[in-house]
Amino acid sequence: MMDFTDEQIHRYARHIILNEVGGTGQAQLLRSKVLVIGAGGLGSPVAMYLAAAGVGTIGVIDDDTVDLSNLQRQILHGTQDVGQSKVESAKRTLNRLNPDVAVETHRLRLDPGNALDLFSRYDVICDGSDNFATRFLVNDACHLAKKTLVSAAILRFDGQLSVYKTQTGGPCYRCIFKEPPPPESIPSCAQAGVLGAIAGWMGAMQATETLKELLNIGESLSGWLVMVDALSCEMRKIKVKRDPGCPLCGDHPTILDLSSQDYTGHACAAA
Repeated sequence: MMDFTDEQIHRYARHIILNEVGGTGQAQLLRSKVLVIGAGGLGSPVAMYLAAAGVGTIGVIDDDTVDLSNLQRQILHGTQDVGQSKVESAKRTLNRLNPDVAVETHRLRLDPGNALDLFSRYDVICDGSDNFATRFLVNDACHLAKKTLVSAAILRFDGQLSVYKTQTGGPCYRCIFKEPPPPESIPSCAQAGVLGAIAGWMGAMQATETLKELLNIGESLSGWLVMVDALSCEMRKIKVKRDPGCPLCGDHPTILDLSSQDYTGHACAAA
């Protein structure tokens, strides 16, 4: 087990006294690397809670700049950050929150040419992207790279969350959602709206599942889909199974590399 400084013992005291975490678990978190896709509504609480927990390296990928309309839910950023790079704004916030954490910024758009190399550098991938095309790209790249994917989405007053671990035989995103819907069939986030606070609710759950995977504690959400309705304050946990006919992780896969797929489109999935 690593040697903690007095400051670290104080900072992480509430973790260290947990039997499921302890000093060994906290040391594991400090050695861990997580990539957060999107510094928006979901990525904000995910990155902040992972940083607060002491995850040693957090990568943040986003090619966008902060807009005033983001601030209703994207708590990584403030009014003073409007017009600035989201990943740089995120880095400043996370560095203020916990200087133990190394924040790696990737100001770029994820695509089939960079996804596998980028994912190979991290232990867990957290997807908070805002379109279905990216969600399918992230899912496919995680399967091919044998990485655990913690995925969440929000729209209006609803949220969903799951963990995909195809490397251990679990289902992938394509087992549940066969293919991206036509872009015109789904309203954009700007058109449909989203309750800002549900981004915090789902993002905190996403961070929790990520920490569980890093620590190998509790029951994994792999094989389950959690559906949240904020208006009724109801949650449903639905069992999902690997599809033997899935083109990615099924018995006879046809998606063997990312270059064979079209990941274009802008249908809104999240935030």
